[in-house]
Amino acid sequence: MLASVKQLQVVNSFAQLPPVFYTPLQPQVLSNPRLLHANVEVARLLGLSETALSSQDFLDVVSGVKPLPDGKTLAAVYSGHQFGVWAGQLGDGRAHLLGEVVGPGGNWELQLKGSGRTPYSRMGDGRAVLRSSVREYLASEAMAGLGIPTSRALALVVSDDPVYRETVETAAIVTRVSPSFVRFGSFEHWSSSPDNLRLLVDYVIDHFFPECRIEGGNPDDDILRFLRSVVRKTAQLVAHWQTVGFCHGVMNTDNMSILGLTIDYGPYGFMDAFQVNHICNHSDTQGRYAWNAQPSVANWNLYRLASSLLGLGLDAEALKGELAHFEADFLQTYQSNLCNKLGLRQWQPGDESLVDDWWGLLHGQRADFTLSFRELAVAPQQPAAFVAGFDDKSAAQAWLDRYTQRLDQEARPVSERIDQMNSVNPVYVLRNHLAQGAIEAAEKGDASEIDTLLKLLRDPYVEQAGYEAYAAKPPEHACQLEVSCSS
Repeated sequence: MLASVKQLQVVNSFAQLPPVFYTPLQPQVLSNPRLLHANVEVARLLGLSETALSSQDFLDVVSGVKPLPDGKTLAAVYSGHQFGVWAGQLGDGRAHLLGEVVGPGGNWELQLKGSGRTPYSRMGDGRAVLRSSVREYLASEAMAGLGIPTSRALALVVSDDPVYRETVETAAIVTRVSPSFVRFGSFEHWSSSPDNLRLLVDYVIDHFFPECRIEGGNPDDDILRFLRSVVRKTAQLVAHWQTVGFCHGVMNTDNMSILGLTIDYGPYGFMDAFQVNHICNHSDTQGRYAWNAQPSVANWNLYRLASSLLGLGLDAEALKGELAHFEADFLQTYQSNLCNKLGLRQWQPGDESLVDDWWGLLHGQRADFTLSFRELAVAPQQPAAFVAGFDDKSAAQAWLDRYTQRLDQEARPVSERIDQMNSVNPVYVLRNHLAQGAIEAAEKGDASEIDTLLKLLRDPYVEQAGYEAYAAKPPEHACQLEVSCSS
């Protein structure tokens, strides 16, 4: 039976670590907080009833007015590399962990983002603006709809309190949900403190990687197996990002989940016009986190994680041996995804060239990433319509001829292939202009556009009548939208 807020079973496993890992403190309450939206699907994961979402108890918790019943509210400390440079101590500068709910299918930590200053805020104000809060709320659910590992979003609270960014905006709080918010930077923080690093490693392995623990075995081998698992999960995650045209925007080590989840949605973007070196973050002036750089950056971040484990006396060559699996792990998922997206049964020698030339065609024509894959399903049967979508029609026709020949090698039934492609190539993704429309409505207190987008993004592969505009190319003005680290 689904429960009320007060009936939730709450544990606090992270809070059982020594006090040096966090600071207990309550959020800074917003003025007149109002619930703009609550996510029924995520509530079910926690065991919360839909009725509970409209209760005062629920609003009190997700606005930070009252603690989660039986929860221990805290802000965690961590460190990290930001844009490739060691930034030293960081931490939850505008987030509060409320506790860990024992849900029907697992445990979920609840965290408020935008809930006020903490000892780790540095020069920040501890707030999140409505604009970025709506974007995170929608993005995490969009990724879940695509089947990509991610944190989730439970609630969006708004206020009239001013927040100063490039302009004056209003404050909001997102309730984020994840099995854990431990990140690569959590390990980096303790790299020179072996006792605390060992406690963190043991906590993470015991709670989230128990399969890496062999009773009576060498503890160092447990850690190597743990690193191997993190390498695999991270490589798979970035391969998923690449094959849906997603750019994270700020792949700092403090934004990398140890569980291989997409977390900390800031200046992210789903590509419209494809460019292999697309930069979604206006603050990323050097293009460190461009689309084509994401795999190499993820690998670099894993080296930083492994370097922190040297503090436990592990052998450097043994750690490198686990890291060496990254490329193969990435390619396995990347190639498998592309086989499905291209309607191929399995990857064959020569497919690398076909895919590289596909990226080259999309790049040279600035073709729409999502629509190009979706339209490819019927391109062999409707070549004229496919080719008409490209300025360089001869290049498009030449590639389509090669692709059709590749399909002919498998002699696969057309209907079977089309069904497969349509099951993995989405009709709807969270384009920037769609998110912006939801933001503008939310600024007026209207959550209807959030409802519409969640409806489409939760089942992104199925065309829904009456929503053609949400699947179309973005309007011309959309290219002027910019997202930055202030998002």
